[in-house]
Amino acid sequence: QVQLVESGGGSVQAGGSLRLSCAASGRIFSLTSMGWYRQAPGKQRELVADITSGGSTNYADSVKGRFTISRDNAKNTVYLQMNSLKPEDTGVYYCNVRLARRFDYWGQGTQVTVSS
Repeated sequence: QVQLVESGGGSVQAGGSLRLSCAASGRIFSLTSMGWYRQAPGKQRELVADITSGGSTNYADSVKGRFTISRDNAKNTVYLQMNSLKPEDTGVYYCNVRLARRFDYWGQGTQVTVSS
């Protein structure tokens, strides 16, 4: 089993910044990627950003240039630095860990609210 513990969500005004963290523990093998998804009210969960075991990153077009994903391999922790936040960034952010290209594990979610 893999456990994910997220932290760093909260409320901020437009233009502000937040940093999310997600620490993974347990039986972590054949790590494929770590990433962040978000779900806004009434919408489907969508990929925000992920980072592969090799360090390649991928971002949703809507956050490119504003968000940065990074990872501390020694701590099995992934971070999401979110700058220039917009109201449309509001949602529940979920940490994701993918193992062996097919096993997905999810965090409990952390709320991010951006007010205009």
